Amino acid sequence: MQNILTILLIEDDQIEVMKFNRILSKMEMKHNVIEANNGEEALNYLMKKENLPSIILLDLNMPKVNGIEFLKILKNDDVLKYIPTVVLTTSNNYKDIFECYKIGIAGYLVKPLKYEDYKNKLIKLLSYWSVNELITV
Repeated sequence: MQNILTILLIEDDQIEVMKFNRILSKMEMKHNVIEANNGEEALNYLMKKENLPSIILLDLNMPKVNGIEFLKILKNDDVLKYIPTVVLTTSNNYKDIFECYKIGIAGYLVKPLKYEDYKNKLIKLLSYWSVNELITV
């Protein structure tokens, strides 16, 4: 039995957001998606501590508060640090990957250029998290 996830998608590129939502729709995945255009917007939402997501999907390269800055703030919060956060980005820079794992992410996926490859990665990612037992914080 798969759980319906509440996903906080933090992505500044609207084409990527549309692609993400199209894949969910085509695959008939009933997950709830909350969209934030950057880390600052996401933090404003999360700091209310209401309707917290089951999982956060985070792009690294964003204006205002970038992904790594966002992670540092998130993981220093006594409540928010328990939300699994997966980086979903175009950067395969080892320094970025290492820094993210050091801060405490649950996974790091590099977005493939081909739509089909991206779709397959996303389906596996969401399938994995929807069969996990997640806590509500």
